[in-house]
Amino acid sequence: MRILLVEDDDSLAQAVAAVLSRQNYVVDIAADGEAGWELVTVCNYDLILLDVILPKLDGISFCRQLRQEGYQMPILLLTAKDSRTDKVMGLDAGADDYVVKPFDFGELSARIRALGRRGNSSLPPVLEWGSLRLDPSSCEVTYAGKVLHITAKEYSILELFLRNNQRTFSRSAIVDHLWGADTDPPADDTIKSHIKSLRQKLKAAGAPYNFIETVYGLGYRLKSNAKKQKSQVSKKESTPTQQELFSAAVAEARKDFQAKVGSRIAVLEQASNALIEGKLNFGLQQNAEQEAHKLAGSLGSFGFVHGSLLAEKIESILHSQTPINQVQSQYFCELVKELQRELEQTPNELTSDEQILSEQWHKVLLIVSSDRQLVEQLVKEAATQGMHIDIAINTADARSVIESSSPDVVLLDLDCSDGVKDSLKLLTELSNRTPPIPVLVFTNRSNFADRLEVARAGGHSFLYKSMPAKQLLELVTQALQPIGVPEARVMVVDDDPQVLSVIRNLLETWGIKLTTLEDPRRFWEILTEFSPDLLVLDVKMPHVNGIELCQVVRNDPYWSKLPVLFLTAHVAADTVDRIFAVGADDCISKPIEGEKLITRIFKRLERIQLIKNK
Repeated sequence: MRILLVEDDDSLAQAVAAVLSRQNYVVDIAADGEAGWELVTVCNYDLILLDVILPKLDGISFCRQLRQEGYQMPILLLTAKDSRTDKVMGLDAGADDYVVKPFDFGELSARIRALGRRGNSSLPPVLEWGSLRLDPSSCEVTYAGKVLHITAKEYSILELFLRNNQRTFSRSAIVDHLWGADTDPPADDTIKSHIKSLRQKLKAAGAPYNFIETVYGLGYRLKSNAKKQKSQVSKKESTPTQQELFSAAVAEARKDFQAKVGSRIAVLEQASNALIEGKLNFGLQQNAEQEAHKLAGSLGSFGFVHGSLLAEKIESILHSQTPINQVQSQYFCELVKELQRELEQTPNELTSDEQILSEQWHKVLLIVSSDRQLVEQLVKEAATQGMHIDIAINTADARSVIESSSPDVVLLDLDCSDGVKDSLKLLTELSNRTPPIPVLVFTNRSNFADRLEVARAGGHSFLYKSMPAKQLLELVTQALQPIGVPEARVMVVDDDPQVLSVIRNLLETWGIKLTTLEDPRRFWEILTEFSPDLLVLDVKMPHVNGIELCQVVRNDPYWSKLPVLFLTAHVAADTVDRIFAVGADDCISKPIEGEKLITRIFKRLERIQLIKNK
């Protein structure tokens, strides 16, 4: 398979090409969109790996232009962290899939194999023709169960024939598919030599010599009268040898990457020194931002997952539309030093997607304040607790940070430079998100009117600036705990299967464990077996209605405190009165509004967690 990689990060591009080449792919590299387009117009590619942010012609425009010109090869986007807009735009522009930087090389390889199969929906994961069997995941080739010891180029030729088993390939077509654009094309005798060698190895394993037959005047193809067996998905795992080869390729790529990364850190260090001296110019800031962006997208792929997070924070500060103040300058310098220390450590092997995700979803606190002294105290205290911090000096900066890094909790200075009105506006926006981002307000104010405004806007806590930094951060940690709702268990009882389906789709998206029940006569059996944290009941149901079920729950000493939320199409005052009279905690009218239901459930689950923590 021939792949075009369009990536402006040369270190990452060379590493990806090296790993893929060890898996018998032919990889051409283009450093910008225009160079990539030139290669597409002169070479035949089976797949394109396309970075979104590129010089001269960006990845989204590149992708759209390919589809408009009629190119049908699969396109796999390489996107930056949390760039949801890029993903949507890329898929709408015609991309087939995406991976998020930093990516795991194993996952990247698996997605490439999947897209290779998608190009021909009739092809299974393991390619077979008669007794010949080629497994792309392990790069193993067998004939009648006997392993063929073939070269990388011979493997590529066999794979090309198997993926296009009805086609005849001329020698020039084989060269176009299997030799890189930066290498001199081989002579015809070289292709003949490869074909001859393959035939001999196949014959030694029991195949007829003309298993690969010559179509005179046209080229080569698989022999058409070979009995074509039904393809089956192989459950055989990669052989240890192939796993070792893949690991060795990744280790070698990491070594090369580490040798080159020093120049990028030097640019960040230069920007850090310039900030301290008050001499950071636009050119250096832009250069440092570009290097930080590339590091954020590549470090995690080589085991420096925390390094990617640090580089992303550095990029966020440099990307700010407002001048970098003294507090941010100090924070920037600390991040660069921490990144340098991180790269001196031995990288952790990325062996699973779970390890990557656990780092990406590490809790992040955003501090919005122009109070330099207090922010410095909070940053120092956070460093001792291993907490990740983002800083914004005003609400405009805060919105920019929120879009790029999606903080888990916000510590908002009511008296920040924008004033109380803008602070309350930001608080309202964050509280109205689904799910909401907890916001702890801290201030020197203490009157009731301010407390009331914060409560109306959805504030999580009202704190004093005079509190020690350690205590403030302890309260932040407590605010984070209720967000852990994926462990929550919700039981829904409704006789309408469509309603249950809607609720299931809504809740399972957020990772909530769910059980649903159409027949309320089995209520007690399912309740005691599932042991929910929250119960959702329809009011009107056959045999037993929701109000009766709620009464049963409230009458039992063990279940009497279980939160109950009602769904009802009957909004008459007497119905609502009866619902709350039997002990309901909340009530939502039908038809269900997804955002409203999610918000109510999250709020109720947060309250449960707060009670448990006390």
